[in-house]
Amino acid sequence: MAEDPYVELAAVLGRLLKAKGEKLVTAESCTGGGVAEAVTAIAGSSEWFERGFITYSNEAKIEMLKVSPATLMRHGAVSEDTAREMALGSLGASPGTVSVSVTGVAGPGGGSVTKPVGMVCFAWARSGEAMPRSETRRFSGDRRSVREQSVIRAMQGVIELLDDGS
Repeated sequence: MAEDPYVELAAVLGRLLKAKGEKLVTAESCTGGGVAEAVTAIAGSSEWFERGFITYSNEAKIEMLKVSPATLMRHGAVSEDTAREMALGSLGASPGTVSVSVTGVAGPGGGSVTKPVGMVCFAWARSGEAMPRSETRRFSGDRRSVREQSVIRAMQGVIELLDDGS
């Protein structure tokens, strides 16, 4: 997935992380590691990319990222609540300092009235900050397009978080 749509954005993200002395961690579900792939396509990314978690199943979210089973039961895997817990959990399970999480319905199936295909939840967290930022987007297009748009938004959100911080 780390083709032309990501290279420039990932390079900007990498320069910003490096300049601020931050290490990125990803926690991905519907993107299947696409954010990690995009950032590691940049030479020298080992200076600012720590690790990535691909937690596609609820069990993986619980085991690897300490997402609460109660959160998953109450809000579902595709929710800002789950995305926030994924972002915080990835920081807790690594020496990273900034995290992004992505969970959604890429399609073509799996959607519902309340969680349609193209609905993607994101969260961005930073060590030392109590509450992660989160948002829900609705992307159009096929599975590949939804995943590509999600990877781009995930990286944009990290840049925004770092630009708003110190």
